[in-house]
Amino acid sequence: MFGRVRAWGSRHRRLVDFLAIVPLAFLTLSTAPAFVRTGAPGMPLNLFGYLLLSGALLVPLMWRRTQPVRAFAVIALICFLQWCAGMEPIPADLAVIVAMYSVASLCVLRWAVAAGAVVELGLVLAMSRWGGLQWLPLASTSFFVLTPWTAGIYANTRRRYLESLEERAERAERERDQQALIATAAERARIARELHDVVAHNVSVMIVQADGAGYAIGTDPEQARQALGTISRTGRQALAEMRRLVGMLRQDGQVEDYAPQPGVAQLDDLMAQVRRSGMAVEFCVGGTPIDLPEGEQLVIYRVVQEALTNTLKHGGPGASARVDMSYVGREVLLQVTDDGRGAAAPRSIGGHGLIGMRERVAMYDGSVRATPVPGGGFQVTVRLPVSRAA
Repeated sequence: MFGRVRAWGSRHRRLVDFLAIVPLAFLTLSTAPAFVRTGAPGMPLNLFGYLLLSGALLVPLMWRRTQPVRAFAVIALICFLQWCAGMEPIPADLAVIVAMYSVASLCVLRWAVAAGAVVELGLVLAMSRWGGLQWLPLASTSFFVLTPWTAGIYANTRRRYLESLEERAERAERERDQQALIATAAERARIARELHDVVAHNVSVMIVQADGAGYAIGTDPEQARQALGTISRTGRQALAEMRRLVGMLRQDGQVEDYAPQPGVAQLDDLMAQVRRSGMAVEFCVGGTPIDLPEGEQLVIYRVVQEALTNTLKHGGPGASARVDMSYVGREVLLQVTDDGRGAAAPRSIGGHGLIGMRERVAMYDGSVRATPVPGGGFQVTVRLPVSRAA
């Protein structure tokens, strides 16, 4: 509710400034007959003069937030001229207190101190002429001036503190986005290297089959025909992987040993490795298995590997997991569910596992959903369409 009021006030600053002087204007109008009737020496003897002086004191408050120093200077000057002319104080003179508060709350400390000193000096001058300079009344009146001045200093300090917090939050958000972009670029570079392995493996198979077909074409035409069929299938698969490779970012200057990457067949070895680490894990396969391209097999393997690694890191002692892999039509449904801490697990600082997982799956037009399970635990669900190369 307060946020909405604050937003409305920011959109209608001029109206808010006008409404702020309404109480002073009402006080000035309601006390006008009493001040005019007194006929005190130096006071305006008619209503027009009284209203003119009051208006000159109140109107500058309309600019107290946009130009606080100038508004305060104008009001203070009018009060000084009023003192020089021997005119007694009127209710509109309270505008100098409001202007002083605006300077204290919106400007740097030196302007706030200057405004407070000017008001205090004006108070001493007024009491020396009309009330007699007595320490007790001066102290009580000075306290009346000091209270809004201190409130303005506090409001200024709090505003600057909140602005620093907002700036820090914006900087942290920008740094987080930059870290996410860096992690995405690094993950794409790693995916590019792994896809290079897949394509290189397919090309190697094609070369071996082509050599075999070349040797057998004269002696065993049937074997040569089978080799050519293998070359055709492998070439289509390699071409599909190469299309996904286009546009991938790579890190130059790295020399690494490339080797065939793991796939669906190595999931049993992965489960055994996780069990040896002390965590119970079940692995179930449903539906009719499809001969998936090596790139998609690599995605499935890495997703399962990352999900089980997260369970080991964040699931807590005694956590177990279940991996369900189902072939449903032209889609592979993968679910990794654990019974660990779930939403209560501490967040990992600087981790980008889910970002890399989504990048991998998105390459094959798939989707990833990672959410805590009601009652405890965490579940990663991946839907991966089967490519035409399969």
